[in-house]
Amino acid sequence: MGKLAVYKYMSMMFLVAQIIATLSTIIALYGGDVSPIGHSARAMLVYILPLLIAINVLLLIYWLVRRRWLFLLMPVATIACCIPYIGTLYQFRSLEKGVDAKQGLKIATYNVAMFNRETSGFMAQDILAEMRRQKVDVLCMQEYSNVSGDKLNSDSYKEYFPYMAVGRDDMVIYSRYPIKKHDKILFDYTNNSAMWADIDVKGDEVRVFNVHLQTTGINRTLHEAGKLMAQDYDVSSSRVLNAIFGNYTIGMMFRASQANIIATEKRSSENPVILCGDFNDVPYSYVYNTMLGNMVDGFKECGSGWMHTFRGKKAVRIDYIFHDSALKGITYYMSELTYSDHYPVFMKIEL
Repeated sequence: MGKLAVYKYMSMMFLVAQIIATLSTIIALYGGDVSPIGHSARAMLVYILPLLIAINVLLLIYWLVRRRWLFLLMPVATIACCIPYIGTLYQFRSLEKGVDAKQGLKIATYNVAMFNRETSGFMAQDILAEMRRQKVDVLCMQEYSNVSGDKLNSDSYKEYFPYMAVGRDDMVIYSRYPIKKHDKILFDYTNNSAMWADIDVKGDEVRVFNVHLQTTGINRTLHEAGKLMAQDYDVSSSRVLNAIFGNYTIGMMFRASQANIIATEKRSSENPVILCGDFNDVPYSYVYNTMLGNMVDGFKECGSGWMHTFRGKKAVRIDYIFHDSALKGITYYMSELTYSDHYPVFMKIEL
């Protein structure tokens, strides 16, 4: 009798866990439909979607082993609802051989982290060499620095990219095609910004947006906590966690406001739009959905395999290239360059 009671209790606990996992996953899938301003808890669920999906997979295995077919329907239905989200992280298609040889505009976005403030110019030159090798036509850089020691990077880049548009000091668009006009987009209360450039590609004009949205502030919080601990200050884990949550919440709100500004700006363009940059946010978040709008996520259209653009332990996708539905993607991929905490993202687009 005791074993039966324990069995029923465990079954009930797994069922409760399944219901919680299913509800949390569905709420997370739609968490990006509302602004995090006033809905921060719901918006935060988007960031743990991979974990929620993994929990549902484990519960699916459990119900399979226990042969509880009715309960099995819950994780199956939940995972099925997550297929579009999974497609923003992984594409099962394989790249066709020679597809990158097709005619089109090759665009790249790369947060270069100020070239690690390296003074010899080696990193900037090696990145330029990679862009040559990849036959990039338009290069959008965030956290850019034009100075390497006593040299200007723009002087060496102009041989391959004869046209250049500068936004705020750390934002630049290099192009092999003429830039007709450009403008910067400044955000209040932050050093982050965006810019756009109208580029004439053999008679067809496109507007390219280069965007760098608010950072999370988590790494800075951990760094400050580490310094205080090294000085024997009492930094409790709860205080650090509260600081991390506070920084992330504030960052979400800043990015939400900045995404709204970019969405308004892109709607005013008379030319087809290509939108790229470092969004500092994950797929299905409010920022992702707002920036995407009715545009096409290049990775979902023509990417392959696993896509993550932030290096290190947080292997997440926060750098993107979107385009108007009037355009067509040919290839989309990232390159594992190690000069920054980001990877560069490349896309070829048929105009």
